[in-house]
Amino acid sequence: MLQLRASTRDISSLASARSTRNSGETPQRLRIALCASGGGHVRQLLDLEDVWRPHDSFFVSEDLALGRSIAEQHRTFFVAHYALGQARLGAPFRMLSAALRNLLQSFLVIFRERPDVVLTTGAGSMFFVLLFARLWGAKIVLVDSFARFRAPSAFARIAGPLADVRVSQSAASARLWNATETFDPLRVLDGPRPAKEPLVFATVGATLPFDRLVRMVEEAKRDGLLPERVILQVGESTYIPQGIEEVHASLPFAEVKEILRRADIVVCHGGTGSLITALQNGCRVIAVPRLFDLGEHYDDHQLEITSAFAERGLLAVVDQNHSFAAALAKVRAQEPVMATTEPAALRRYLTGLLTSWAAARSRSSAGALRSEVQRG
Repeated sequence: MLQLRASTRDISSLASARSTRNSGETPQRLRIALCASGGGHVRQLLDLEDVWRPHDSFFVSEDLALGRSIAEQHRTFFVAHYALGQARLGAPFRMLSAALRNLLQSFLVIFRERPDVVLTTGAGSMFFVLLFARLWGAKIVLVDSFARFRAPSAFARIAGPLADVRVSQSAASARLWNATETFDPLRVLDGPRPAKEPLVFATVGATLPFDRLVRMVEEAKRDGLLPERVILQVGESTYIPQGIEEVHASLPFAEVKEILRRADIVVCHGGTGSLITALQNGCRVIAVPRLFDLGEHYDDHQLEITSAFAERGLLAVVDQNHSFAAALAKVRAQEPVMATTEPAALRRYLTGLLTSWAAARSRSSAGALRSEVQRG
C-alpha cells in the first residue's frame, strides 16, 4: 500500500477542508494551488507572495528542507520527486516508482482541494498536479524557470499545452516557446555590501548529492586556500569530508539565510535559488555547475545559467576550463556585485490576471443564483 503524505497532516484530513470551501468566503477569493519542486522553483513562488496571499492558497511541493520550512507557515502538501533525467542517469525503475507515487498523491490533492487556479514555476514533479487540475477545469499559469535563458525548459515544453498562460523570463526562450508574456526579473543592486565575517559557506543544495563540490572545498581547506572558517552542507552523501570546521547533511532555510548574511564567500551548485540568495546577501560567489556527463544532474542547465551569470560579472564559475583555485583568486580580487530577482512587473501582471478571473467567477456565481431564483 503506497503511503501518501501531506505536510505534517495526514492527507485524509483534506476532506474536512473541502467542506469549508463555500462556507462564508467572499466571491472574489480564488482557491490557488502553488506548485513547485525544490530550490529556486519554490523560492520564486515565495517572491510572488503579494499575488497569492489575498486568496485561499496552498502549496504543493517536495519534502525537502525549504518545503518543510514552508509547511510551518502555510498549508502544504508533498508529492514524490521524480524526473525524466533519472532514467537518463540509469535509474528508470526508481523514476517509475516515484512517478506512480506522485500520480496518486497529485490526484488526491486535486480531487479533494479542487483549486480554481494553479500557479506553477515547475518542474517535473508538478506535471501530474497540472494534468489533474486541468481535467478538473482549473486555470493554469506556468512561469518557466529563471534558469532558462536560451530556450524553454523541458517541463515548459511538456506542460505548456496544459497552461492557459505561459510566462517566460527570457526573450530568447519566449520566442521558442510562444510565451504569453515575458518578464526579465534580474536586477543589480546598488548600495553598500553588508558587513561580513571571515566565513565560507559551501552548499550542494537540497535535491541531489554533489561529492565533487565537497571534495573541492575539502582539498582547498587542506591546501591552505581557505583560511576562513568553513560551513559545509553536503546533502545525502556517504562521503565524509575531513578538516572542515562544520559539516551538515541539511540545514533549515532560516539557518541558511542567517549564514549567508554573515558569509564572505559562498561556494554552491548552479541552482538559481542558491545563486540568487547568495547574491542578494552580497557574498562573493563561486558556482560549481552540476554536469550531465559526470552523472551529476539530468541535463546541463546549471552550466547554462552559471555561464550567463558569469557573463554579467556576478560570479566565478568552476567548470572544465576553470579551476577552483582560479575562481577563488578571482572573487577575492574583485568587488562583489549584489543582485536579486525583482519580479514587480510579473506581480502586477499576475495580480491583474487573478483579479479578472475572480471577477468572472463572481459574475458567473451571481448569474447562477439569479437563474435559481427565477426557476423557484
